[in-house]
Amino acid sequence: MSDQDIAALEAQIFDLVQQLNRLQQANRGPEVRNYSFATLTGQTTLIELFAGQDQLLLIHNMGQACRYCTLWADGFNGFVEHLESAMSVVLVSKDSPEVQRRFANSRGWKFRMVSHAGGDYIQEQSVMEGGNNSPGAIAYERVGDTIYRKNTCEFGPGDLYCSMWSLLSLAGISEETWTPQYTYWKRPEFLEDGGKNVI
Repeated sequence: MSDQDIAALEAQIFDLVQQLNRLQQANRGPEVRNYSFATLTGQTTLIELFAGQDQLLLIHNMGQACRYCTLWADGFNGFVEHLESAMSVVLVSKDSPEVQRRFANSRGWKFRMVSHAGGDYIQEQSVMEGGNNSPGAIAYERVGDTIYRKNTCEFGPGDLYCSMWSLLSLAGISEETWTPQYTYWKRPEFLEDGGKNVI
């Protein structure tokens, strides 16, 4: 494999992604009902999550117990303000609103968050058929008071939605040999406290 081979394949992938973008822009999926969610301030509905916008990106997160979902959300967090200039952005998980807020604060997340609590929404709107609480995202479109499921994607190692995989690959590291962690503390060479009982 040469640099020219890699460049040619990158060009093919770029062209395919452009085709995918055009298909997604033209697509409109089925109408969906106005689901309810829990928040720190009480119940809200899917249509209220649009917050006056016509598009809603609802990020499906498995909750604080998933290191991979945390990686995706950490990455999207830097784009929130850019994304919100074009559409509403909300993260949904099974965790209670209180657990969501504590974890979001610990990560510095700026998302609005809601809980599906394992109810009808995630049973009927999973990103993977029969997948229940699978990670991914759904783009919804609102026309008046009617909501359509426009497009959906699944998240997983090597996907198009987390730049980590491409950057790791650039350095010759694969998703099979790297796993995200919640923190990356490294023991310094010298510990001022004497270094006893360090795990």
